[in-house]
Amino acid sequence: MPKEILVNIGINETRVAIVEDGELVEFSVEYPDEQRRAGNIYRGRVENVLPGMQAAFIDIGEEKNAFLYIDDVLPAKVNDQDSAERPKNVSITDLLHPGQELIVQMIKEPMGTKGARVVTQITIAGRYLVLIPNVDYIGISRKIQDEHERERLKSIVSKFKSPDVGLIVRTVAEEVEAAELQNDYEFLISVWKKILKKGKKGPCPALLYRDHDLLYRILRDYLSKDVNRLLIDDPDAYAKALELVKILAPSLKNRIQLYQGEQPIFEMYNIENQLLKALKRKVWLDCGAYLIFDQTEALTVVDVNTGKFTGTTSLEDTVFQTNLMAASEIARQIRLRNLAGIIIIDFIDMVSDEERAQIIAKLEEEFKRDKIKVNILGFTSLGLLELTRKKVKQSLREILQTECSHCDGTGYVYSLDSWAHRAVRTIQQLARNTTDEALLLAVNPQIGSLLIGPGGANLEKMENSLGKTIYIKGQEQLELSQVRLLASGRREEVEALALPVRQGQELELKVNENHIANEGDGISRIEGYVIDIEGAGAMVGKVVKILITKTFKTYAKARLVE
Repeated sequence: MPKEILVNIGINETRVAIVEDGELVEFSVEYPDEQRRAGNIYRGRVENVLPGMQAAFIDIGEEKNAFLYIDDVLPAKVNDQDSAERPKNVSITDLLHPGQELIVQMIKEPMGTKGARVVTQITIAGRYLVLIPNVDYIGISRKIQDEHERERLKSIVSKFKSPDVGLIVRTVAEEVEAAELQNDYEFLISVWKKILKKGKKGPCPALLYRDHDLLYRILRDYLSKDVNRLLIDDPDAYAKALELVKILAPSLKNRIQLYQGEQPIFEMYNIENQLLKALKRKVWLDCGAYLIFDQTEALTVVDVNTGKFTGTTSLEDTVFQTNLMAASEIARQIRLRNLAGIIIIDFIDMVSDEERAQIIAKLEEEFKRDKIKVNILGFTSLGLLELTRKKVKQSLREILQTECSHCDGTGYVYSLDSWAHRAVRTIQQLARNTTDEALLLAVNPQIGSLLIGPGGANLEKMENSLGKTIYIKGQEQLELSQVRLLASGRREEVEALALPVRQGQELELKVNENHIANEGDGISRIEGYVIDIEGAGAMVGKVVKILITKTFKTYAKARLVE
């Protein structure tokens, strides 16, 4: 099955799509200002201990305190089933007390009203190995099934591993030489020593170790022999990837390629459309049947329907064939949507135990490609299939969408940030298609404020990246999704069209609000363009006569006229 990794580098985002046989199966996005925190290691302080919950809250320097369960406090006694045990009748108060300092690692990021979840059992991932300090253990990935290879890897690792650390050998280590494994081990040991050294001094709470950016993690965790190619659409990121792969996987360097097509990479490979479909409640199958996904915070229900599919032989065969095709698509959608927790699948009723077993076998086969642990529990007495999937990051819906204020959470729309990022991509494309030095663009005022940013910082960053002067004009009648090119040309010509006022002009405006940094001033707006009126802070809600004293790209200064 052909497998590709597509990397799209934007001005304010990095997006990664994993494609198998032309179908999108996984999607990740990372914004520079909101880099992933799961995997980070902190020096934290115990804020309070809750005996009734057998847990504690840990101050790690985040907005909300992190949550630490008692099972995650004791050093794990790892056995062949990768489970952790602790002595019975031990209370959280026997282990922790307020003010105590300890090193913890975030395993779940803050989500909604919940703070982060942390553990004291640290794990640090390398290319081939995962280091587990303070545990004498060697584990081999279950996906390496050849017993001779498992024994070979265990023998190699046992020769250089010290007894005070544990190691898990990752799937990509299969058939890797001993020297490469030892180099990875020595790198991880050096990282752990630096963390320990940093954790012994300095302030508390403090960040001791930050996991790498998305591009590095993709190269480390996903680039393997089964990947046909990794396409990157940015020359700088491409050069960076080539340097990193020399260290991480030199033999796969030729699989990294620079995308130079005229069409945006995600449009070229139909990723944008597949993302839109993955956010919909209803998913159609090629045969005419369809699936319904209902997602809550901890539970997802999937309903299978025959729809337009009528089959060719008998009702029983039609039902089975629909369920078989549905199982394949459900596994893909679970990976793509990054669904987690308890998942209940309501397949169309089957009378045969053999058919139910084939459905489970089909799901097991499809989930072999999923890096996140899935546990299929089987069919219940009601004929519902139960499975669980570990939650390690936000779902696709949580990343790209927000609750709709108009329908009180019964439906979902793109968040303002997502619309703004899409607007930036549209502006990128418009800028590439013209040689003009300046563009005047109309957007909804809410999107315009995000594109401009505090003090025009976002607009300046976009202009530096595109090498063009950009003017943003807010127009209330435009939808959040719309970006309209009003004019392009020489900077002076476009500026004359862009600014709604000129220096020395007198006009009457309503004062909308106080200046956020100087309450003595008032703020008015014309098509989203800000007018800062000196001394009008006490006149909010009133119409005043003003004189424009100075104009800038995103705002103008004015004074009151007697």
